[in-house]
Amino acid sequence: MTRRKEMFEEINQDLLGFLDSSPTSFHAVENMKHMLERAGCQRLMEGRHWELKKGVGYYVTRNDSSLIAFRVPEKNFLGFQIMAGHSDSPALKIKANAELLVEKKYVRLNVEKYGGMLCAPWLDRPLSVAGRVVVRTLDGVESRLVNVDRDLLIIPNLAIHMNRKVNEGYEFNAQRDLLPLFGGEEAADGFMKVVAEAAKVGTEEILDMDLFLYNRMKGTLLGMNREFIAAPRLDDLQCVFASLKGFLEAAPGRSVPVHCVLDNEEVGSSTKQGADSTFLKDVLQRINSAMGRGQEEYLTALASSFMVSADNAHSVHPNQPDKADPVNRPFMNEGIVIKYSANQKYTTDAVSGAVFKAICEKAEVPYQVFFNRSDMVGGSTLGNISNSQVALNTVDIGLPQLAMHSCYETAGAKDTLYLAEAARVLYSSSVCGDGDGAYRMVW
Repeated sequence: MTRRKEMFEEINQDLLGFLDSSPTSFHAVENMKHMLERAGCQRLMEGRHWELKKGVGYYVTRNDSSLIAFRVPEKNFLGFQIMAGHSDSPALKIKANAELLVEKKYVRLNVEKYGGMLCAPWLDRPLSVAGRVVVRTLDGVESRLVNVDRDLLIIPNLAIHMNRKVNEGYEFNAQRDLLPLFGGEEAADGFMKVVAEAAKVGTEEILDMDLFLYNRMKGTLLGMNREFIAAPRLDDLQCVFASLKGFLEAAPGRSVPVHCVLDNEEVGSSTKQGADSTFLKDVLQRINSAMGRGQEEYLTALASSFMVSADNAHSVHPNQPDKADPVNRPFMNEGIVIKYSANQKYTTDAVSGAVFKAICEKAEVPYQVFFNRSDMVGGSTLGNISNSQVALNTVDIGLPQLAMHSCYETAGAKDTLYLAEAARVLYSSSVCGDGDGAYRMVW
């Protein structure tokens, strides 16, 4: 029990470090690249020929914001064992020509909403800017990561004296209410200088940018027994981090383990780096062909493959427990959540749910079941969307959390380790199918 408690603490400290250094999807991918390279994985480029060696780990990125890592087995492989999550979170994105002068006294920045965000938590807290800039070079253009690593901005609330009914409900107007304050009148024409300084280039070298606001409050463990973790971007970097930990700790097996992280889930996934793109399909096909296998063998491998779509789930809320289903009621720290939906918002069916339960039992970690209330419409995940490109038996799972899509969320401190252990078993095993609902596990 003492050792398990130490493991809970250790993995969450690592998770907090990962979250704090990953203010955007670009930074999350960069941090994963470093973790993979330290473990001996080699980088591949989509625009170059792939020569793969048995027993070696590899990774490839697309758009600097999506990443797929895999390891080639020593023997002829049976299929692919995939865990897929997403790198993006709802945020406020900086528009071009960002500065707005207010009565020649204040400088605000012009922003727009990215994804389905809870607006209120973004107000009255220190914020900053991170993302990437694309700069002019002698050879063309080059992307540079940017993080203005200081308290830079704030979105101030309107005083209650000027909006007496605010606590009775308020509809935020993104163009009016969510623009951050950058400085006084002397800050005019200063924003691009701040960005250029962070990128270590001149302002004239910046051709374009993808920059987002992020919450400066660092993640923490809290609760009487430090049983909760609170941090920005738990949805979905908690799943992404646990998946990568499981990938790095997995034993070699008979299938290809695939750690897949896709961007733009929060805005529909219909981008070249999203779940609705060919990224995953392209990588799986290139692995197959690089190992000298034909199309028939590729299709056979897909039938003996399994995918876990890992995207955080809703815990029963302590203040509003009636929002949960009457009997399927996940709680934080009580295990991985398996998601079901009659209208197929989630991919889980009886077969994929049973397979994942067997994986959890092998890993000796608890699991729970989630259904939306029958009179409420829930969200969706990348599982169904990615299946339109690569048809795989897939289960939708997540870790239970509160305040999903807030800029500061809460989850269970035990659940990170539970998913990492389940991921380790998934990546070490093979789920062999006949394509018609019968599966056997090769541990």
